[in-house]
Amino acid sequence: MQAVNLRSFKQRVRHRKRSLRSFLTRIKNNPPRHLDTLAEKIDKEVWKEIDCRSCANCCKTMSPTYNKKDIKRISSHLGMTGGAFKEKWLTFDKSDGEWINKQVPCQFLDPDTNMCGIYEVRPDDCSGFPHFTKKKMVDYIHVHRQNLELCPATLRMVEKMQQKMSIDKHPR
Repeated sequence: MQAVNLRSFKQRVRHRKRSLRSFLTRIKNNPPRHLDTLAEKIDKEVWKEIDCRSCANCCKTMSPTYNKKDIKRISSHLGMTGGAFKEKWLTFDKSDGEWINKQVPCQFLDPDTNMCGIYEVRPDDCSGFPHFTKKKMVDYIHVHRQNLELCPATLRMVEKMQQKMSIDKHPR
């Protein structure tokens, strides 16, 4: 497993974004039968290569959504009421109808270590990120398109998928 170099990641994204987004659009419009099986296989491969703790770009650039269970679990962990937790740390996004962090980067991220201060009780959205196998792959293509520029693991997943699907099309 290698540490993530965010500068290198951003350069790779800049050079490949258009082709990778186009590839994801083609998958969405014409999903291959084995897409979910391939996504599960690639998910395992990616996590052998990428160390999220060396990156934490999701925590630095995005906010998770907090469901009711998250708020109850985290506020209890912090010795607060759910209302006090929301008042101190969250804001309600009326356009999406979801609770999100008041600030980015995440208030629970230690910038020196890239470690989450509430890792054991972190929101479900965080524990599932970047959502490779959350639902059927085709139903989450829009999320992967968005995360290409934010998550080195997503970039690597899409690159691997593109490579494997190209090999399947053109066997030697």
